[in-house]
Amino acid sequence: MEEMTILEQHEKMNSGELTAHSLVESFLERIEKLNHQGPAINAVIELNPDALAIAGALDKERKAGRRRGPLHGIPILIKDNIDTHDHMQTTSGSLALEGSIALRNAFIVKRLRAAGAVILGKTNLSEWANFRGKPSVSGWSSRGGLTRNPYALDRSACGSSTGSAVAVAANLCAAAIGTETDGSIICPSQTNGIVGIKPTLGLVSRSGIIPIAHSQDSAGPMARTVSDATILLGVLTGIDDRDPITRFSKKRALKDYTPFLDQNGLQGARIGVARGMAGSDPRILKIFEACLDVMKQMGAVVVDPVVVPNFNKFGKTELEVLHFEFKADLNKYLASLGPKARVRTLEDVIKFNQETRTRVMPYFGQEHMTIAQEKGPLTSKTYREALSKNHRLTRQEGIDIPLRKHRLDAIVVPTGGPAWMIDLVNGDSDNWDMVSTSPAAVAGYPHITVPAGYIFGLPVGISFFSKAWQEPTLIKLAYAFEQATNVRKPPQFLAHADLDRRDPG
Repeated sequence: MEEMTILEQHEKMNSGELTAHSLVESFLERIEKLNHQGPAINAVIELNPDALAIAGALDKERKAGRRRGPLHGIPILIKDNIDTHDHMQTTSGSLALEGSIALRNAFIVKRLRAAGAVILGKTNLSEWANFRGKPSVSGWSSRGGLTRNPYALDRSACGSSTGSAVAVAANLCAAAIGTETDGSIICPSQTNGIVGIKPTLGLVSRSGIIPIAHSQDSAGPMARTVSDATILLGVLTGIDDRDPITRFSKKRALKDYTPFLDQNGLQGARIGVARGMAGSDPRILKIFEACLDVMKQMGAVVVDPVVVPNFNKFGKTELEVLHFEFKADLNKYLASLGPKARVRTLEDVIKFNQETRTRVMPYFGQEHMTIAQEKGPLTSKTYREALSKNHRLTRQEGIDIPLRKHRLDAIVVPTGGPAWMIDLVNGDSDNWDMVSTSPAAVAGYPHITVPAGYIFGLPVGISFFSKAWQEPTLIKLAYAFEQATNVRKPPQFLAHADLDRRDPG
């Protein structure tokens, strides 16, 4: 099943060459082989014990003539901060929530199941979605352990949707769901050589997802191809009464984004090059220039350079907002778990972590949690002013300016650099000179990353972002670029990066 797309799997099931049951069996065998044995990438934290039974029931539906759509019988993995009311836990990778069974399904889980997807299991993540300690170790959680990059096992797979990205890259599922507050879909997608879509805030419901901050949180698809990610995105959308922000997606959200998979989508498109956000690494810039050349050859009007004002002027206020909202939003989520829950408040989590610190905090602490616990209510003037500043600097005084000034369809920038070494002592590297994720994340605007090239065998990506609700445009551009370049190479599970190459690119 390696590298087979969702549509290819769907067609083979329609023709009788495959069944959902055999497909699930194949992925389960591969997970057993690669997740725990062999390279032990440790991307999957828990398997769904009902997956084969669900697949069998979906096969019976297909035989009876009922086909729910392109996800009918397709195995999908979801991040372990997304509620499922079944035999699987939802823990955000934390031992504080070990054994927690959600009282109801997340809205997006309902949507996936209604579309016929088989939820194969849950993926490991950076504990509490990378909002516990600083510095943290991406891809490590006290419940799930360490997830490794399949391209080089001694390299980070980034986070917090680490397991989702690695599982997709390693062909442990057809596609996966991740979540992002700032970079948690985009960074692991680019670091593991796959496609990630961080949607417009409000396009996809967050109800039933363990939160960080409601002003930035979003769930989104992670897949090996733009087409697979696009199929998944359409299934996830919908207005949810439990997440009021989704009402803004009315008349904007689509149930099917596949009509925008246009090989000629770059023809006549106006693309702005954010040179100021591109960093200074000559290896990355070489790949970026090659990407721009492809866009020009495909008929795009490349406006180079464009300036995204204030793209690095809101770091402190972003963190301020996240700390305020984390306390309020997590307390609300934990209170919904019912009387049997081990922890009911952020304060309880902090206390649990301290009491079990040898198991929970062997490598890094819980500074973000303790700072958040000291914050006041969301009516606080400090919070409201910080949130207002964030939106102003990223929207009308940020991304909106070059889009309007140059009449752009999208802005492009390198997504990031090659994966850094795993370092349990010092935590994640902060040596990147890329800032691709934060402007769109804080603005609540859509962002897509697509594989762009390799440095010593390690993937790097290119990012497309634009104003709110422009997913159709971004999909069109990203798909045309992907089809013209066909960059992605499956991982080889090397012990370390391929440093023997004469040409690092």
